[in-house]
Amino acid sequence: MKDKNIITILNDIKYIKNIYKDLIKILPSFDITDTKILPYGLKAHTRSVSWLVEQVINQQTKYNKKVLNLDEVDFDMPDTSLHDCKIIKDNKTYYINVKIKIDGKENKNDISAVEKLYFSYQSNKNYNLIFVCFGIKFSDITISFDKNYLEIFSAQFLPIYINPRNDKIQAKYRHNPEIRTRENFLKLLKEKSTSIKL
Repeated sequence: MKDKNIITILNDIKYIKNIYKDLIKILPSFDITDTKILPYGLKAHTRSVSWLVEQVINQQTKYNKKVLNLDEVDFDMPDTSLHDCKIIKDNKTYYINVKIKIDGKENKNDISAVEKLYFSYQSNKNYNLIFVCFGIKFSDITISFDKNYLEIFSAQFLPIYINPRNDKIQAKYRHNPEIRTRENFLKLLKEKSTSIKL
């Protein structure tokens, strides 16, 4: 029989995927400014818009919480937090980190800082970080959501490749999960951390 924690995470991923599948149907396209301010548009670069788009997603999740059948959504997190948002349903908290992908091929991305991940998981046995990645299309000043791109994955099941330059886990958003126990996850982070002595 599978580890109880693994079963919980697999069920959590399924549940969160259904929430965001419903949300993506109602997310609006929006202009980030007007053409008088940016007459030549903005370069389609993830860094230039990711925080803004994450805010739209988190605020729309909260605004539509009744439609999504959620008890509460909290996105008032400190900048140092690994999660951007907490979803609460039936007294259970889901920790969500929103990621953005602009049109193009799947590249390896910095997903999370190893030290933060390690200590968050070690200090709170109920902490399970779920990443939700939305695809966006960017044209001049208009952002729209790619209704066909939605990747949901657990930090615990990430392929563990650590970027030696910044000690962050790197992975493609669309990847095959590596199902492992919480203990194995922490052990791998400790072994593979390049600059931090955990």
